Amino acid sequence: MVKLNKIYTRTGDDGTTGLVDGSRLPKHATRMQAVGDVDEANAALGYAAVLAEGAVQEDLFRFQNDLFDLGADLATPLGEFGGEDFEPSEMVLRIVTAQVSHVETRIDALNERLEPLTSFVLPGGTELSARLHHARTVARRAERCMTALAEAESVNPAALAYINRLSDWLFVAARIANDEGKADVNWVPGANR
Repeated sequence: MVKLNKIYTRTGDDGTTGLVDGSRLPKHATRMQAVGDVDEANAALGYAAVLAEGAVQEDLFRFQNDLFDLGADLATPLGEFGGEDFEPSEMVLRIVTAQVSHVETRIDALNERLEPLTSFVLPGGTELSARLHHARTVARRAERCMTALAEAESVNPAALAYINRLSDWLFVAARIANDEGKADVNWVPGANR
């Protein structure tokens, strides 16, 4: 259980931040950038959820919770406290394949309502669609940072799959918010030459 009595601790005043295992990293370390990008993606989902309704809003709330799990996963490197693999435990929170599978199920359910794409889609249309597209781009940035981290350190494969599928869900949900794709703004190559 998390209990925060005091918001400021002064422990980060030296430019470092603490990980779940008690170690400290520079705030600009790739691992911390990935955690921050995931946090920003979570905020973007919250911004979209304000306008969403029904199943899309429920999905957004669920995915926000998953993104906190993902942040905790990234903040727990492998090692003594983080174990020798990416299996969750009582002390270690990890993204699991069931979370990835759930996002895939939700993508499939929404995608059934859409006609196939015949053009690339520009971010926009309704305000909700624009917010979902923005959240998608933030999730893609988080994914890029996570893959950069994975080149240097071990990253949970399920975490990488999760952020990738989330951005796919956000794309499909943005199309749903555009009258199930009927109000999508299509790219016209070279239109302004």
